[in-house]
Amino acid sequence: MLLFFAALLEALAGARAAWRMLATAGGVALAPAPPQPPGTLAAIVPVLDEEARVGASLAALACCGPELVEILVVDGGSADGTRGVVAAAAARDRRVRFIAAPPVPPGWNGKAWNLEVGLQATRTPWIATVDADVRAGPTVLGDAVARAQRDGLVALSVATRQELAGAGAALLHPALLTTLVYRAGLPNVATGDPARVLANGQLFVARRDALAGADVFRAARASRCEDVTVARVLASAGGRVGFYEGDAVVRMHASWRDCAANWPRSLTLRDAFVSPARLGLALTELLLAQALPLPTLLVLVALGGRVPYGPAATALALALVAMRIGVLAGTRRAYVRPPPSYWLSPLADLPAVALLVRSALRRRHVWRGRVLARENAA
Repeated sequence: MLLFFAALLEALAGARAAWRMLATAGGVALAPAPPQPPGTLAAIVPVLDEEARVGASLAALACCGPELVEILVVDGGSADGTRGVVAAAAARDRRVRFIAAPPVPPGWNGKAWNLEVGLQATRTPWIATVDADVRAGPTVLGDAVARAQRDGLVALSVATRQELAGAGAALLHPALLTTLVYRAGLPNVATGDPARVLANGQLFVARRDALAGADVFRAARASRCEDVTVARVLASAGGRVGFYEGDAVVRMHASWRDCAANWPRSLTLRDAFVSPARLGLALTELLLAQALPLPTLLVLVALGGRVPYGPAATALALALVAMRIGVLAGTRRAYVRPPPSYWLSPLADLPAVALLVRSALRRRHVWRGRVLARENAA
């Protein structure tokens, strides 16, 4: 009977994940659009000790057309050579401007504060926030604005393509990415429902009046997932927010250890909009639908027919494993030349979900030696 009820719970969790994917299927990625008028948008690049990465990001932004009128690099107190790299980029492109952010106020995290400082430093109709490790395509910002205007969106973010740092990262990163697919469905959709909205702060484009009117960065000042919190605030204010695949490449983490240490912090999607019960349900569904089916199938095959309800449980586990393999084939396009270990990433599903659970239970988080602020009410 325990096996029967466990299989029933796996079936329910798997059905919910499958429904989310079916409900978001068929969307269209960002497509080339006519150029936007000069001065349409500014890019804000928040940095902290990004000497090794920000140069490539600024070089990519320099390839954007005249619709991008400003590239504001807001520094939160770098102790390396970040400022020199930015100065060299500014010598080549007068749109690049270095801004030293004032000290982070109490209750704020550094990235949200840097974005707020950048927002106050420009008055363009549209704002793009671009992480220092992102290499944006030359037309992606204009294409994003065009899609937002066409579909009546206040904001949209780009599902970037990932470069993986070795075989270990190719095992863990896709397993963590799959948790997003199971919880939120597929990209290339837009919604005004705060409970369903998804965002990627690596490359986020929004109307400036919507950002300022909802005071979004203040609302997200202590969030572990400030990008999703910003999107939820905009949706709560009545806006529609999109999430689309587009022309941008990023290497998020230097190794699988870096990935395991840092991505789960934001990947739990925990903020003041999410109750502990709702977060617990989401993590339980991931455990049942993504992490356990493969181990369950292996155990059932090893036991043969010597357990009650064995054939039915085996068929269910096999169906869930097949769904996981289908997701693995679909997320392949999210990676730039992944190594062969990518195809073994379902073996890392259980550790990936365990990392999310550990991060959700942890109350003290540290990033680059700085203790993050405690989460605040929405």
